[in-house]
Amino acid sequence: MVNKSVEQDFSEVVEMREELSLSELCRTCCVHADRIVELVDEGILEPRGTAVHQWRFTGVSIMRVQTVHRLQEDLGVNLAGIALALDLMDEIEVLRKKLRVSESSSQPDMVEVQDEA
Repeated sequence: MVNKSVEQDFSEVVEMREELSLSELCRTCCVHADRIVELVDEGILEPRGTAVHQWRFTGVSIMRVQTVHRLQEDLGVNLAGIALALDLMDEIEVLRKKLRVSESSSQPDMVEVQDEA
């Protein structure tokens, strides 16, 4: 269960498209910096910046940290499995977007066919 404060912080960050520092991400997700470093090392999070003190994270990182927590706590998945699961989830989202675009571009044709009948 995600507490209201985290949900509110997340929606504000995503809406304003702000970047978070490492400490801000830790505070927002209620995790230690070592945990975030592990997620970066595993390729689960991809911050902007090279040195740890320069890292900047997007609002998507909050969602990913929350997903990592759920997969580990609820299902006992290790970090390598989580990285794979997140990659697959990202790919599914890309395919869904392509499908929506394809459906919306072909939908007017469907309307015309229905009007003719």
